[in-house]
Amino acid sequence: MNDDNVQSSIAVLIDYENLALGTGRRKRNGHQEPGPAPDVKRILERLVDKGRIVSKRAYCDWQRFDTAVTPLHELGIELIEIPDRAYTGKNSADIRLAVDAVEICLTKDHIDTFAILSGDSDFSPLVSKLKEFGKMVVGVGMKDATSALLAENCDEFIFYEDIVSAGGFPNFQSKVPRDKYSCYQLLLETVDALQHESDGAILASRLKDTMKRKRPQFSERSFGYRSFTRLLQEAASLGFIEIHQDPKSGTIAVDGFCE
Repeated sequence: MNDDNVQSSIAVLIDYENLALGTGRRKRNGHQEPGPAPDVKRILERLVDKGRIVSKRAYCDWQRFDTAVTPLHELGIELIEIPDRAYTGKNSADIRLAVDAVEICLTKDHIDTFAILSGDSDFSPLVSKLKEFGKMVVGVGMKDATSALLAENCDEFIFYEDIVSAGGFPNFQSKVPRDKYSCYQLLLETVDALQHESDGAILASRLKDTMKRKRPQFSERSFGYRSFTRLLQEAASLGFIEIHQDPKSGTIAVDGFCE
């Protein structure tokens, strides 16, 4: 989606009630019951494959989802308290999210991408307006709770189920020491995600930058590698990835997983 040398700045806006109810099942009376808490951390890790997240806000009546408050705070998400719609007579979360999105669009020129975490068709006009102002819009929602109108109006729509499902990268545990599991998990899942973002080879610099956005504390030296290149060379020698030296930059580039 983006050039390797250009890093998008992303604003993430979360309609938390819609996301949380989307993991549940619809009862016979038509009401939706909450399911397992959505893994917002996994969603954010997927979004950093696209650029740098600079703003994170979630909208909800938090008394209804009080167990989500602490985990979301730990992710650095600003929680916007919205009164229960029974008292307001309308979905105030939708309105507040839309107002904030337009305000960010008009006042923060450096933000070029909006991630709307909801499957509600009511956000379709907002998506159209953001695109009118030249912004990229990425949607995230549940397959069974997402309006086709919203999904088709976004520049890209990612289904939550695809984010949390097992990635298509090689099984490394039989070839890698246990103390390096987390390193290889992060490396291979990042390669897998970036392959969905572009068809070409992935420069080592882009790969490492994306890994550090996912895990800011990541350092290859913590796992015994003198350089990031050495980590990639080892992964290639173990038959996980294919690499080559990029003629323009002179650095390593990852072509993808070995067949």
